[in-house]
Amino acid sequence: MNKTVLVTGGLGFIGSHTVLDLLANDYEVIIIDNLVNSHIEVLDHIATISGKKPLFFEADVRNEEVLNKIFKEYHIDAIIHFAGLKAVGESVKKPTLYYDVNINTTLALLKMMKKYNCHNIIFSSSATVYGESRELPFTENMNVGVGIKNPYGETKYINELLLKDFATSEDDMHVILLRYFNPIGAHKSGLLGEDPKDIPNNLMPYVLKVAVGELDHLTVFGDDYDTPDGTCIRDYIHVLDLAHGHVLALSKILGMKDKCEIYNLGTGKGSSVLEIVHAFNNVNHIKLPYVIGPRREGDAAMSFASIEKARKELGFEPIYTIEDACLDAFNFIKKHVGKE
Repeated sequence: MNKTVLVTGGLGFIGSHTVLDLLANDYEVIIIDNLVNSHIEVLDHIATISGKKPLFFEADVRNEEVLNKIFKEYHIDAIIHFAGLKAVGESVKKPTLYYDVNINTTLALLKMMKKYNCHNIIFSSSATVYGESRELPFTENMNVGVGIKNPYGETKYINELLLKDFATSEDDMHVILLRYFNPIGAHKSGLLGEDPKDIPNNLMPYVLKVAVGELDHLTVFGDDYDTPDGTCIRDYIHVLDLAHGHVLALSKILGMKDKCEIYNLGTGKGSSVLEIVHAFNNVNHIKLPYVIGPRREGDAAMSFASIEKARKELGFEPIYTIEDACLDAFNFIKKHVGKE
């Protein structure tokens, strides 16, 4: 019998691509999503691409009545937990909202796991937990939690602590923490991708809004860093590679003896802001207008992952390039510009 996976936030950017990969690998998928950061049309797009329509519950993960219904009616073998708020700037303005949503969704799931004997949870964490660490590349055994710059990052760190402690305290509980770096790109079909509703904090959505004329120009925050071209370097991973990392982690956790494992999901190398801009221009045959602005407070010059642990223990190997991501992202946004 196929294993059943509950995917929270499964209609979001990373969640929807992961659902597709799960379906392609014959998992039964149940999605719970409150549509705050996603669109119901994504469910149809998943069905169009995969030929399968996952079971869907429109609800907040903190809704105990709905969670009870799901866990009571279906045997959940594992949870992949994406649900949460993720806008860094908004988290600074609304910290109590972020702590409420991002921590209490996890607590609600852990309560149900204990009640219904579900033993496996994979959590979507973030490279933000590395905080002010400047030793590169980031490795999973580094100290984390010091110098995190915003409430969003703090909630990721607190959730990591919470999940580790839960796994330690409960028999047969297993946790995998996946620390993402910078997901970009879109599905090859152009049906799934990232299209934030407000002015984005991350580079690629910002680039896309400029590319389709929604914003006049891209602002590059600083060109005087100690990097080859003076602009910040980050580890950009194609969302399809990131999604597949979750399927590999699921295979690992279903046979895992250890209580908790942590894996970085990136590419293991960095690209600068201007390298992304030039790659986008080259593959899409356009010229993005950009201006150099002042440095943005809290931005590190460089950030990239070591992925040796994920490579060795999960068989994780990114296959898509920056150019692939630029092409796929633009293909998606051109099909969806002006549509809600």
